[in-house]
Amino acid sequence: MESWTGKSIYSFITMAISDFYALKNNYRTRIVLHTRNSKRDPLQALSAVLDLLNNIKVQALIGPETYLEAKLLAPIANQAKVPLFSFAGSTSVEYPYLFQIKEDESILAKSIAALVVESYKWRDVILLYQDNERGREVLYYFLESFQDESIRISQRIVVPFLATDDQIIKEMQKVITSPTAVIILHMPSSLASRVFLTAKKLGMVGEEYAWIITYKTIDILQSENDEVMESLQGVIGLRSYIPASNKLLNLATKWYNECYLKHPTLASREISVLAIWAYDTIWALAELVQKLGVHSSFAFPKIDLMLLNEVSKARIKGVSGDFHFINGKLVSNGFKIVNVIGNGGSTLTPNRRTLQTTSDRVLRVGVLTRRKFMYFIDAQLMNNVTTATGFSVDVFNTCIHALPYEVPYELIPFANGTYDDLIKKIYVQEIDAILGDSTILANRSQYVDFTATYTDLGVGTLARINNNGMWIFLKPLDLDLWLSTVAFAVLTGVVIFAIESMHQGSQRSPAQQIGATFWFILMTLFFTQREKLSSNLSKFVEFVWLLVVLILISSYTATLASVLTVEQFELASKSGSVGFHGDSFVAGVPVRNLNFEDYKRKPYYSYDDYAKALSEGSAHAIIDEVPYIKMFLGKYPTDYAMISSEPSTSGFAFIFKKGSPLVTQMSRQIAKIREDGTLRLLEKKWFEKHSSSSQDPPRKPKTLNFGMFREKCNGYSEASITQKTHRGATN
Repeated sequence: MESWTGKSIYSFITMAISDFYALKNNYRTRIVLHTRNSKRDPLQALSAVLDLLNNIKVQALIGPETYLEAKLLAPIANQAKVPLFSFAGSTSVEYPYLFQIKEDESILAKSIAALVVESYKWRDVILLYQDNERGREVLYYFLESFQDESIRISQRIVVPFLATDDQIIKEMQKVITSPTAVIILHMPSSLASRVFLTAKKLGMVGEEYAWIITYKTIDILQSENDEVMESLQGVIGLRSYIPASNKLLNLATKWYNECYLKHPTLASREISVLAIWAYDTIWALAELVQKLGVHSSFAFPKIDLMLLNEVSKARIKGVSGDFHFINGKLVSNGFKIVNVIGNGGSTLTPNRRTLQTTSDRVLRVGVLTRRKFMYFIDAQLMNNVTTATGFSVDVFNTCIHALPYEVPYELIPFANGTYDDLIKKIYVQEIDAILGDSTILANRSQYVDFTATYTDLGVGTLARINNNGMWIFLKPLDLDLWLSTVAFAVLTGVVIFAIESMHQGSQRSPAQQIGATFWFILMTLFFTQREKLSSNLSKFVEFVWLLVVLILISSYTATLASVLTVEQFELASKSGSVGFHGDSFVAGVPVRNLNFEDYKRKPYYSYDDYAKALSEGSAHAIIDEVPYIKMFLGKYPTDYAMISSEPSTSGFAFIFKKGSPLVTQMSRQIAKIREDGTLRLLEKKWFEKHSSSSQDPPRKPKTLNFGMFREKCNGYSEASITQKTHRGATN
């Protein structure tokens, strides 16, 4: 009862007992108040509670103001099975007989998050709190709520309760050097007053900074120190909301009259919310005592479980509004905004400050100019204005314009350099983000944050499709096997007809016999022979031949399909040269992972260079990231193909500075446009826009000649065999 809050609570408790029994004078039960002053000392509080429990035999306890007192007394009250109504507590301190009459930190954190985002559109804040167990515990609620609203805590500054002035100055200088100007203060008013005085000396209480104080600090508004009050001008506070009512007005009038007589200098102070809750607690407790039918002056026999159950489900319309507990915690009515104007606090809706915050500051986005792979980003600097087009630019604009708040940005051009150089610019805070075809790499993530990827993953191999000759159908079998097959077929036919002639006698001329023999051979290749054999020996010879034909055809089909595939994408892995994207990290990717043993690496810097190298044979393959290859195939849809790929990279993404809340928001938007098909439409726009047009003038269709006809017939047969093999593999 040494503090202003303690005096207010005691005063309202005595008024509650007096007012209740003045109104309920017919009640046969009475609450008798036994007071002890712990002077905010946990050990004195423990001694007082033991005395009250063992000697006075009290059946309810009310009053611990500090976290340490509540933490120490809660297990004592729980063991004694006596309800303890505490004005402090913790989510980690949970006992059945502990009832916490205090603000709900989870709702507080959500309220501040809503205030920061919805009212002011701020996205970066600094959290300043006391270095103790309770301060660290409340930090969890801020982290959770701010993460839900994509608010970034740029700094967490901890101030010890017994910090010296030099220590406070040192911590406040961290705020000065930070680009963030929104500060949330959560600490006792005694420490907060010293922080604000220091902030005023350092010039941190003007319009360039926004200060938000919580319920824990709100009592600072009752300070009698004019210098402290002057340092609070413009501060925004959150106080527990108590709805206006006649009950509240009458109680406040009565309290001010009594307070003026006892403490004239304190009469101008605003009523403590804890005092109002203490008033309602006494009324609820008095009703429960009467309901349980206790007939002594609060020295009744133990009815612990009954009282516990009644308190848990008690619900009254008190001065503070709807007053009840859930899981031992008082249900909050929310918070109201308090702006400090003049010498005190007024409940106002604050105006937007003229300070530079994340949403107001123009986002500095770095781009590389003079890029030869322009379809992802083509940045140009003309008349001191930087413009950019391309697939990456369209994705970036689609996502950033879909954010729930406006993010203005400007493009910062860099003519020379790489994305690694731009990442260094972010690290030293010269720019805020990078727009372009930048690859997600582990070593880069040490300095910056990446959004979700907006392209395909991995590194692929690009090769030229070889045109096969009309005699490719002969390649599955070598010359010896072809000659052996023909000889064996002729021999089989001669033997069969010789056996049949001896068995039945020959009725054909030599020419007819030769024709029938070759016809028999051809028909057996397709299993459509219709010659009826009468000799068992000739049937056996035919069976052996059919078995050979079956094996031969199966082997031929499989080998031809393999030859077609290999011929289509033939790479000279022994002596061929391999090209790569000269402006990409791919130069460091080990080509042997893509089955190249001995190679010569050559850098290329444009899609035209790719096409020229592959068509002229100076490069047998090009190794590049899959998005680049897809864009190349959009420009050159024929004659080239991606023959292999490996997921050795994580694709392209946008880059932001470490901890930027835009990373989460942009990643969420990338996921949305991927799901709703917008990303696919952008891919078609840029990856396929060049496939329908060619740099060469259109050619007239050629007249079909015998050579073209042979090639087409050969192509149809190859496609048929390949399709058949593919179906067989899938089945």
